[in-house]
Amino acid sequence: MNILLPTRAVEKVWGLDELPAPFKAPEGKRVGEIWFEPPAELPELLVKYIFASEKLSIQTHPSDAQTEAMGLGSQGKEECWLILDAKPGAAIAAGFKQSVDSETLRAAALDGSIEEMLDWHPVKRGDFFYIPANTVHAIGGGVSLLEVQQNSDITYRLFDYGRPRELHLEKGMSVAKGEPFPETCRTHIPETFCGRLVDGPYFTLDRIVGIPDVATIELRTSSFLAIPVTEAITVRGTRIKAGECALATTLDDIEFDQGGTCYLAQPIRP
Repeated sequence: MNILLPTRAVEKVWGLDELPAPFKAPEGKRVGEIWFEPPAELPELLVKYIFASEKLSIQTHPSDAQTEAMGLGSQGKEECWLILDAKPGAAIAAGFKQSVDSETLRAAALDGSIEEMLDWHPVKRGDFFYIPANTVHAIGGGVSLLEVQQNSDITYRLFDYGRPRELHLEKGMSVAKGEPFPETCRTHIPETFCGRLVDGPYFTLDRIVGIPDVATIELRTSSFLAIPVTEAITVRGTRIKAGECALATTLDDIEFDQGGTCYLAQPIRP
């Protein structure tokens, strides 16, 4: 079993040439994403960091049931975002200011007014969002975040600010919900918070500060991903630095740093 997940830095025109700590972009490169290749033991989850210097496309993702009905497999895409760094005025879009019907949504995607119809949420470090499938959303410029998601690359772009990339209006309209974003899907995480952030339906995500207690240890009875964001951890003798990602089988595999923060992600299987 490989403990340290392979890392892939992805250049993007909207990326950053100066990344927030602990990351560092290669000289002359604009890094937009850092991916961790999902291990064979946990193919359901994908963890990545996103660094945006400008607004990303307005998009949506289908659900498991929708992808299966379309013959695209049985895994849609739900995801969550932890804001790691945000420039003054930075925001992310999730849901609409008010409910819109499909005809209005289609017209807005075509003429670009969809940007103004979306609910842009100002963000700061420590903000957390869970993005259900079918939510129309976008990441704004000046935002760096950690994303944990179902391992699916099915994205339907509705509007892309005139960039020369393919849009997916018909497919996107077939799954997009023209609804406000649920307040229950966003929160701010205090620095000292230790506990569960996501409890299904497709994965769990826990935040560990320092050394986990016995109750937290007992929650982990099968393989999961460990994502240290401050200070290193050690997994079965392998040192995992902040900004890396590791596969572990139990919490007993891990030596945590007393002053560190780590996230644990685990798929929910039938």
